Amino acid sequence: MENGENDNIIEPPTFSSTKDFVSETDRTANQTASESAEPLTLRQAQDRVDQWINEVGVRYFSELTNLAQLVEEVGEVARIISRTYGEQSFKDSDKTVSLKDEFADVLFVLICLANQTGVDLTEAFHENLLKKTKRDATRHAENKKLQS
Repeated sequence: MENGENDNIIEPPTFSSTKDFVSETDRTANQTASESAEPLTLRQAQDRVDQWINEVGVRYFSELTNLAQLVEEVGEVARIISRTYGEQSFKDSDKTVSLKDEFADVLFVLICLANQTGVDLTEAFHENLLKKTKRDATRHAENKKLQS
């Protein structure tokens, strides 16, 4: 390589064991997560997911595959909520699950589907909230089941 062409190449770290690799991966992920914990707009989230898919994920899964993934992730949220707030108890294999992480999984796949189908989630959310506000302007206030 000539004229400093090699200056921008970063050598990958070497690890003596899988444990060292996992520790470094966890440290980097936690550092990255805490550094990027600033609020995101829905548009920014859609752009960030698209960037991740193109740089790390290679390509989007098909819409049908992502729909199946979304259902699976929602099921994982349901499992945690049913065991936390319902009558079921956690299995030993479920002791380390995180509701926060499962919500993030649902959001990620939902954003993938929105990106794939050309839905602007900011626009969709505003339109949906307006629809609900018009439709339910007095409905919930008049619902005797909701009055204490």
